[in-house]
Amino acid sequence: MLLRELEYLVALARERHFARAAEACHVSQPSLSAGIRRLETDLDVTLVRRGRRFTSLTEEGERVLLWAHRILADLDGLRDDLDQMRAGVSGTLRLGAIPTALATASLLTTPFCARHPRARISLSSLSSREIHRRLTDFEIDAALTYLDGEDGEDGERAIPLYEERYLLLTPDDGELADRPRVRWTEVAALPLCLLGQEMRNRRILDGLFHDAGAAVVPAIETDSVSALFAHVATHRWSSVIAHAWLHMIGVPDGMRIIPMETPPRSPRIGLVTAERSPEPVVVRALLDVARGLDLRAALDTTLRGHLGR
Repeated sequence: MLLRELEYLVALARERHFARAAEACHVSQPSLSAGIRRLETDLDVTLVRRGRRFTSLTEEGERVLLWAHRILADLDGLRDDLDQMRAGVSGTLRLGAIPTALATASLLTTPFCARHPRARISLSSLSSREIHRRLTDFEIDAALTYLDGEDGEDGERAIPLYEERYLLLTPDDGELADRPRVRWTEVAALPLCLLGQEMRNRRILDGLFHDAGAAVVPAIETDSVSALFAHVATHRWSSVIAHAWLHMIGVPDGMRIIPMETPPRSPRIGLVTAERSPEPVVVRALLDVARGLDLRAALDTTLRGHLGR
């Protein structure tokens, strides 16, 4: 069994098409098909359900795919380890982030790159569920996501970074604009623009509104933080935002932020990595940087600056 044959299987599972998988691996389709058949012969199992075209992996194929991801990730880790022993931390750190935490990613990536100038970062916006799947499949190395356990998996570890605080973002002339603090029930009655229910942030907000005895039906729903701010900036809608977003976007002209009632327990955002041994050097370097940061204090300073204006 060759590592190349495991790469063929991973590509086929990802592309779900023999020709596209062959193209991704830079080989001919017959070469890819022959490689997967050799893998089946070596393991004495059928890995692929075949018809006129690719159908799916067998149950055994799915299990081999999990091992293939692990083996190939360990090989990449070995190469990075040796490179970094020769020349310091290098290679590419694959970092995922839920959309609501993307605003804070630069607070982590900037000091990481400053400390390790030979390293590169590939940053992807992913849902919390996709993050845990990709960590399990070794498709990303680390992620910024919620630590509330809704989508978490065994075999992961986390470093808490900060707790989300919620603010009403509303027009200067809005009916609640002169209040020092607002209740969830009051906000539920406003014309709102919120993230969609497929987003973890929205599900958290729905729970907080429900706990306060209110139901919320926003006029606008979106899966993009930037689209949310673009709508709110028209002054027709208000929104409930996480305080971390102020680090990236700030407060649009003609709008103001007002603290919401503090919930009994604030959702935590943290850095999550898969449990791997040996731990890739680039991941260990990221964790060392994260442990030396105080994102909570940095975001609180930004919040105080906007509230004081």
